[in-house]
Amino acid sequence: MTPTTVLTIAGSDSGGGAGIQADLKVFAALGAYGTSVLTAVTAQNTRGVDAVLPLPPRTVTEQLDSVLADFAVRAVKTGMLGTPAVADAVAEAAKAGRLPHLVVDPVLVATSGHRLGVVAAVERLLPYAQVATPNCAEAAALTGHPVTTVGEMVEAAQALTAGGPKFVVVTGGDVDADGESVDVLAGGGTTTLLRAPRVDTRHSHGTGCSFSAAIAVRLAAGDPVPVAVATAKEYVTRALTGARGWELGAGRGPLDHFGWSR
Repeated sequence: MTPTTVLTIAGSDSGGGAGIQADLKVFAALGAYGTSVLTAVTAQNTRGVDAVLPLPPRTVTEQLDSVLADFAVRAVKTGMLGTPAVADAVAEAAKAGRLPHLVVDPVLVATSGHRLGVVAAVERLLPYAQVATPNCAEAAALTGHPVTTVGEMVEAAQALTAGGPKFVVVTGGDVDADGESVDVLAGGGTTTLLRAPRVDTRHSHGTGCSFSAAIAVRLAAGDPVPVAVATAKEYVTRALTGARGWELGAGRGPLDHFGWSR
């Protein structure tokens, strides 16, 4: 049986825990065939990002044209875009209807604090997103308001749906919610709180990339957005749990994408 094809448009993580590398691992783990368009090359590991080299918009467009000319892509996720010019190139493809079931992970700042994108770049793409998945810091940057509590997450998710995305998930991995990890899904006239036990681990590098990639796989398979988001959250929770005892790198290590620790 031919696998479903999913596309990631993102930056490279030389440490393999986030970005293109994490996305392709998630696609494979969940049974999809992964294709990729590289937007930037980074020098990074579990301790942080040391350098970023954005690719020219033309190079991004050429990759995108090659993939879409040959593969029946069923869903697309974006991660690090790097520059407004690259975002414009991707937005043009989305506007033309070439990026189905678009999931936008608005990568703005790495967990190390290194800036990986700019708000203007993300804003160019949001109107075409079926789902956007900002974390609290990204939601705050996009709305201009603090997002530090579950209540503020709800407000941010609802506000961002007014900017174009059909659905917005504000992920709350860094918000203290009485031992739970709470994400807020807004869209379709409803707002839902998704809860899971908080996983006590330092290995959380690439959590946002993996979450959005998993949503894209499930959308490609035909799941409605609320089901795709809930399934993705379950997957990430398992991946976080599996990597708790790993010793990969000296900083924030990667997730157990393939369930090796079961």
